[in-house]
Amino acid sequence: MAARAVAVTGAGAVTSLGTGAGPLHQRAAAGESAFAGGEGRCTDFDPVPALSRREARRTDRFCQFALVAAEEALTGAGWSGGLPYEPERVACLVGSGVGGLETFEIQQTVLAADGPEAVSPLMVPMMMANAAAAQIALRHGLRGESHCVIAACSAGAQAIGAGLRLIRSGEADAVVVGGAEAATSPIVRAAFLNAGALSPTGDSVPFDRGRDGFRLGEGAGILVLEDAEAARERGAPVLAELAGYAATTDAHHLTAPDPAGESAARAVRGALADAGITPADLHYINAHGTGTVLNDRAEAAALRRSLGDALAGIPLSSTKSSVGHLLGAAGAVEAVATVMALHHRTAPPTVGLRDPDPELGALDHVTTARPLTAPGPGPLTALSTSFGFGGHNAVLVLRAASGGRAA
Repeated sequence: MAARAVAVTGAGAVTSLGTGAGPLHQRAAAGESAFAGGEGRCTDFDPVPALSRREARRTDRFCQFALVAAEEALTGAGWSGGLPYEPERVACLVGSGVGGLETFEIQQTVLAADGPEAVSPLMVPMMMANAAAAQIALRHGLRGESHCVIAACSAGAQAIGAGLRLIRSGEADAVVVGGAEAATSPIVRAAFLNAGALSPTGDSVPFDRGRDGFRLGEGAGILVLEDAEAARERGAPVLAELAGYAATTDAHHLTAPDPAGESAARAVRGALADAGITPADLHYINAHGTGTVLNDRAEAAALRRSLGDALAGIPLSSTKSSVGHLLGAAGAVEAVATVMALHHRTAPPTVGLRDPDPELGALDHVTTARPLTAPGPGPLTALSTSFGFGGHNAVLVLRAASGGRAA
C-alpha cells in the first residue's frame, strides 16, 4: 500500500524578524537580518493578545513563542473554528533544546535572594521542555500523542519528521509540529563563545571565507501537517507537501561534526529515497549553515557526498544569517522558511555572504533573493538540513503545492 501523502496546511513563526511566517519570508528575502546587541532576540514580541495576561505570566518565553506560532499556523490551516478531526486523531510534537531556561534563571535568583519559600510552585511546569507541546495540546484540545523531541539543533526538524511518520502510519490524521527556544541568556552566550562556536566579531556569515561562528537567536516555528486526502476532502489550504524525512547519528564526537560528513550524507540520501526523488529533482537547499568553520565544512562535504555533481547547480542559502541560530527551534523555523520559499517561489539569500570559501567547493550560493524554477515536469522541491550537538542529523524534503488547495 502506498504511503499516505502529507500536506502542510498551516505555518507560523516567531523570530527576530517579527511575528509571523510572512515577515520571516519577506524580510529574509529582502536580505535583512535582525541582531539586537549581537543576538537574534525577538525584541518586539508581545504574547498578548494571542495569550491572556494570566496565560503569559504562567508560561516561559519559549512556550509563549510556540503558542503564538501555533495560533498562526492553526488559523492559516482553517482550524480557528474548531478541530476538523477527532481530537484523539490529532498529535502535537514540539522540539526544544533547552526548554524554559529563563524561568530557571529567574527562580534561581529568587532562591538565592529570598530563600526556598519564595520559589514559584509553577517553576517546574513552566521550565519543562515538554511544556510547549503540552500547552498547545491543552489550549486546542489535541488528544493524540504529544511530546517534546530533544535533539539539540536538529530537535525541530526531528519533531516534524516524527509527525510525518505518525500520519503515514495511520496513527494520526493531523499533527501540529515544530520547535521553540529562548536561550539567548548571558550564560548560554558565554558558554558558546568559550566553546569557539559563537562569533566573537558579532558577524554570522555562513559559507564565507572569513566566517567565525554564529549568533544566537530565539523564537519558534510551527507547521500543521495533515493527511493529504483528508485535507483535500475538507478543502484545506495547502502550502506544501512534506515528502521525505530521514535521521542519522554521527557517533563521532559530542559537539564536533564528522568532517567526512558520512552520516549526514546518509540522512540526505535517506530523505531523498523516502521522497522517491534523486538529486536532479532538487531546486533549493535551505542549509543548516551555522557559520562555524567546522560545521560548514562538514555540511559541504556531506552534501557533496550525497548529491554528487548535481550539488553545484542547486541554489543554497542559510536562514541563520537572518535570524541567528535558534538551537532546538532552528530546524523548525528553517522548515517554515523553506515552505514559504516554495510557496512564494523565491529563495532567501545568505545575508552578508560576499567571499564564498573556495575550500567548500562549487556551491550555488544565493546572495540576493532568487526566483525558484522547476525546469522539468516535477514540482518545485527543496531540502532542509539540520545537524546538532550529539551528532544528530535530520533532513526534510518539501515540495511546492500544485495549487492553493489540496490536490
